[in-house]
Amino acid sequence: MEKMLRNKTAIILFVLPALLIFLLIIMVPILFSGYYSLQEWDGIGPGSFVGFDNYVKMFSDDSGGFVKAAVNSFILVGFSVFIQLPFALLLALILATGVKGENALRTIYFIPVIISTVVIGQLWMKIYHPNYGLLNVFFNAVGLDELAHPWLADPNTALVAVIIPIVWQYIGYHMLLMYASIKSIPTSIFEAAKIDGASNVATAFKITIPLIKPILKVCTVFAIVGSLKSFDLIYIITNGGPLHSSEVPSTLMFNTIFHQYKYGYGSAMSIFIVLECLVLAMIVQKVFKTDD
Repeated sequence: MEKMLRNKTAIILFVLPALLIFLLIIMVPILFSGYYSLQEWDGIGPGSFVGFDNYVKMFSDDSGGFVKAAVNSFILVGFSVFIQLPFALLLALILATGVKGENALRTIYFIPVIISTVVIGQLWMKIYHPNYGLLNVFFNAVGLDELAHPWLADPNTALVAVIIPIVWQYIGYHMLLMYASIKSIPTSIFEAAKIDGASNVATAFKITIPLIKPILKVCTVFAIVGSLKSFDLIYIITNGGPLHSSEVPSTLMFNTIFHQYKYGYGSAMSIFIVLECLVLAMIVQKVFKTDD
């Protein structure tokens, strides 16, 4: 094995297939999008070079709604980082203590992750339905008729209503990553803390959480990037409506390219999504490194 690691030719041969796939599937489309983002192109005829006009238009043209979509995506990031991850961590800490039915609960919490996004979208659309939806039926049954609401049809509630399913679906995903990390900690450390009289809360904050910081960093990056490029559930439930109140850059990009045939403008949006994901991921890496 050591001899193989010293053989540069062998290393190149093993790395080359994965590198080619990475370049063809990820880097080449990004480069093409960057090229098209500098043009005004309808996807059919020849395009005309416009430089950075598409990028300027994203932030200066209010009628396009891109700024609002970007703000909505950052609101989704806030929900993911400050609600989804803490809740997932709480579940992981509880399950890792060896509660009764640990294996069954772990599986149940992970089920939403493996369910089709289309099914999740249809499920929550039924929950939010203004007439027979579970949420409004519950409010009417307990005498809180004034709280019954057309959740997806109201611009004031549509964004939060579509964020909740996204946060709910991936709690189990992050929980499983954190749970596995906690389980990898030697039990002797927890036994020593118990002998010293540390409570469960003190053990969690002083021992468990500091020791699983690497996976917390990974989960934070996943949550941020996943939120910024979120598309499927929003597209299924509201398609960015009503009145673009739940629009995010990915849904706006899709509609711009495939409905309005503005490939250059839509490509500029895609480059913005890639750049903001990279920048925020680097910031998370820096924050955790500084903390360490």
